[in-house]
Amino acid sequence: MLVRQPEDIRGVVCFIGMGSNLADPSSQCMEAVRRVSSAKGIKVLRRSSLYRTEPVGFAEQEWFVNAVIEIRTVVSPNELLRVLQAIEDGMGRVRGPKWGPRVIDLDILLYGQEIIQDDSLVVPHPELHKRRFILEPLCELASYVIHPAFGISMSGLMDRLNDKSKVYIYNVKGQPCLI
Repeated sequence: MLVRQPEDIRGVVCFIGMGSNLADPSSQCMEAVRRVSSAKGIKVLRRSSLYRTEPVGFAEQEWFVNAVIEIRTVVSPNELLRVLQAIEDGMGRVRGPKWGPRVIDLDILLYGQEIIQDDSLVVPHPELHKRRFILEPLCELASYVIHPAFGISMSGLMDRLNDKSKVYIYNVKGQPCLI
């Protein structure tokens, strides 16, 4: 019989988006997963595939590698934000122009079913429903999750998506395949 430890069953399930287009982006994403998984009060449950994605907003830059991780955490939303920003800083992120190049970007997409709007944090992520590079990996992990503000599943958001940007998934051999 499997006995569950208390840390395995408590906390909030959250989804974190990640992206990089500098300094070996796929390695940067994997390092970010490792650092998130070693943070106190956070357990990584699953990771999506890595996706190679066309830049949005500022097109004159290298393509990104994006992924989503599912975590369980006992830390507050604002503390989770601080942890993620510390990981970004520790990996050499320099805050530049919106949608510009970056070593790593970590965003809270969903924090359970909470809706948060304060000076430092907006959850669900305000661009989640508009961006293919977020919804593709999120749907891979949890297409059934309901957006707390819209009452629509992630797969329903994908069905309504107007974003036509290119998103490729890496296949088993490490080569991108068009979705």
